[in-house]
Amino acid sequence: MNRAKRIEIFSRWRDANPQPTTELVYANPFQLLVAVILSAQATDISVNKATEKLFAVAGTPEEMVALGLTKIRSYIKTIGLFNNKAKHVLATSKILLSKHGGEVPRDRKALEALPGVGRKTANVILNTAFGEPTIAVDTHIFRVSNRTAIAPGKTVLEVEKRLLRLVPDEFRRDAHHWLILHGRYVCKARTPDCPQCMIADLCEYRHKTGGM
Repeated sequence: MNRAKRIEIFSRWRDANPQPTTELVYANPFQLLVAVILSAQATDISVNKATEKLFAVAGTPEEMVALGLTKIRSYIKTIGLFNNKAKHVLATSKILLSKHGGEVPRDRKALEALPGVGRKTANVILNTAFGEPTIAVDTHIFRVSNRTAIAPGKTVLEVEKRLLRLVPDEFRRDAHHWLILHGRYVCKARTPDCPQCMIADLCEYRHKTGGM
């Protein structure tokens, strides 16, 4: 995989989807933060179903704290690990009010200090809420980066660092979304849909599926 191939891959994704974004539904950075916390080991569809009702009554840190743990839990009980996630959402809301004036900080260290927020979640917030050219590597992006050879690596952090180094500057801000959507809908875990893949001729995956 060389620079020319990477440029062509991301150019095709950009042409097909010029303004990619998350499939999580949110109205402000706080709601995005809550949704991403809830999305760990859960689908975006399941999170959106829960947050549609939750955000209608608690769309700000103040409202979330006022709602309280028991009611937060009742709104997200359809999501896996909801007990811990409810605690994280409430604790994070309190910290945002006490330390950040009720605003989501645009700072990695401050984000990672929030309950339920790790490096991946911080990257999502920095990229999607604030437009920073960061790349949050989830299972989809890890798979696509290795299969295609865009940025192979043995660990999530290794793949993230290689993507940040190898993805051309003009594509870096939106790379996260193009990669995750490609992994979710085309380069799927068990059976990648290579015949329908717009970058199949550039991909270096050895075990491409039929119809090529």
